[in-house]
Amino acid sequence: MTKADLVEEIANSTGLTKKDTALAVDHLIDAVKEALRDGRHIEIRGFGTFKVKQRKARTARNPRTGDPVQLPPRKVAVFKVSKELKDKISQDGL
Repeated sequence: MTKADLVEEIANSTGLTKKDTALAVDHLIDAVKEALRDGRHIEIRGFGTFKVKQRKARTARNPRTGDPVQLPPRKVAVFKVSKELKDKISQDGL
């Protein structure tokens, strides 16, 4: 599902215009980005949690040459699905 598909589905189910729905979705995404950038986590009950984790420095390999490459420590965004959503997905057999 793309963002456009999500906007269309929300607009159809709420009766809002696509323009208003797209604006709301964009603001939600911007709020999530800003919170993650600031190191905060976002918990949406029944859906899951977005947070930032610190990855340690490590040695990887260049796939073309096989030479070792040192990767610096970095922050990555992660999503952990809620138990409720996990149960819903497995219950419906998806």
